[in-house]
Amino acid sequence: MMELLQYEFMKNALLAIILASIACGIIGVYIVVKKIVFISGGIAHASFGGIGLGYFLGINPVWGIIPFSIISALVMGLVSKRTKIPEDTAIGIIWALGMSLGVIFIGLSPGYAPDLFSYLFGSILTVTTTDLVVMLILDLVIIKVVFLFYKEFLALSFDDEFATVIGVPTMKLYLLLLCLIALTIVVLVRVVGIILVIALLTIPAAISKQISTNLKKMMFVSIFVSAVFGVIGLILSYQLNLASGATIVMVSVIGFLLCQFLKLCKR
Repeated sequence: MMELLQYEFMKNALLAIILASIACGIIGVYIVVKKIVFISGGIAHASFGGIGLGYFLGINPVWGIIPFSIISALVMGLVSKRTKIPEDTAIGIIWALGMSLGVIFIGLSPGYAPDLFSYLFGSILTVTTTDLVVMLILDLVIIKVVFLFYKEFLALSFDDEFATVIGVPTMKLYLLLLCLIALTIVVLVRVVGIILVIALLTIPAAISKQISTNLKKMMFVSIFVSAVFGVIGLILSYQLNLASGATIVMVSVIGFLLCQFLKLCKR
């Protein structure tokens, strides 16, 4: 482990894992508890349009993902809640629209998009100091918002009908939660990429749900589990010369299956 820390890119990669674990550990719990995994996947894939927009405008694709993913999240939330279109249909349409716009923007961009693969499947070993700063800022925003609206999000997650009855603005909070999911996806894009981001959002949170039913404890457990899986996956990918994002996800899946096995043995 100490040998790996001699390299600057490995230090950045480890910091990226920690920052990503904080975001996905907190927001992933809300996703699992509220059972909105599908809409989270829709936001993740629709944000591909932001990558294409970034290449088309000649800017860092991350700056294209942020507004595009937030807009996609808001549109999905409003369409699914305020229209008669079924939620899964609305998500599927916006999912496809975002991916299509991304392909079109990239096709219209001059030259070749050399980093496209890294945004699809992650490239944590190429994370820069600028990426780390963006991830840190987004983490702080997520922590601040969750801290301010913890009780409201708690009511929304477990019983949104009761929350509406007692006067909680559930629709606004739901849209805010979707925006936080969008920001978390931006944080995770450089770690595992858009294709695999949903795995890192759900697996650690699903494991924490089996350990505790207290929302705060679930968040801390999810952050810890996500960080452990990330570090193990990073080390294995380096030693075995494998894709880092895919290895981290495979370690997470194996960890989840192991937890399920231990749970069955305990029963």
